[in-house]
Amino acid sequence: MVKRLLDAGHTVTGYNRTRSKAQSLLDAGMKWGDTARAVAAAADVTLSMVANTQALQAVTSGPDGILAGLSGGKIYIDMSTVSPAAIRELAKQVKAKGAEMLDAPVSGSSITLEEGKLSFMVGGQREVFEKALPYLQAIGPKATYVGGHGLAASMKIATNLSLAVQMLAFSEGLLLAEKSGIARETAVEVLLNSVMASPMVKYRGPFVLQMPAEAIFDVNMMQKDLLLALEMGRQLDVPLPTTATTNEMLTAARGMGLADKDFAILFEVLARMAGKK
Repeated sequence: MVKRLLDAGHTVTGYNRTRSKAQSLLDAGMKWGDTARAVAAAADVTLSMVANTQALQAVTSGPDGILAGLSGGKIYIDMSTVSPAAIRELAKQVKAKGAEMLDAPVSGSSITLEEGKLSFMVGGQREVFEKALPYLQAIGPKATYVGGHGLAASMKIATNLSLAVQMLAFSEGLLLAEKSGIARETAVEVLLNSVMASPMVKYRGPFVLQMPAEAIFDVNMMQKDLLLALEMGRQLDVPLPTTATTNEMLTAARGMGLADKDFAILFEVLARMAGKK
């Protein structure tokens, strides 16, 4: 994302807890901020993407947090998948600093980003969305305004639950075909060229043949999103039966010591339960 902003001609100041992980971006022209506060103070628009609600609170609060670096006229955009309630509370704190906030989680992964197909769902005030749109479109071609603060976070949670559910359904069909006598590679090829092959299934489906050395989105991260979805479902009286079942399969993955694997490891979990190595 930073590389795309740099390529679009923007001046970017960045911060990460481990500076060495940002070295390639520093080599590409990114400036360094010693704290999240320093980044927010240096920028007209500050963007953050962290693992969960707790991490968002950590990076925004305190004397070195983003809130401390915001002032009148600045825009703060968080792209994390976190609790909608946390976003709404944070937006109030940003407003108190004289700045404006958007929640803008993304649909896609590092693969989608590299293909130039990343998309945003954006919550907040529409006029702030219009101001921020050029920055978002420098990263990904599509940004859809969905409503007030927290609604983009809700939309992202609603989107992400389907990813895990789809992966489990793909795994069920694949395992059924394989145990009936069809080679796994052949079954994967057929499924990835069938009507059920969503963009996510097309790039993650091959992981059942060769898991990536480093997870794109691991079991713990996906389960965090499913738990957010289940909590929303409880609050809004929306039954989420397939989400609940998939969540239990992710718990099984953790019990098998597979928490650090990409959530495509759901196939391995199901295969072990079916007695197949």
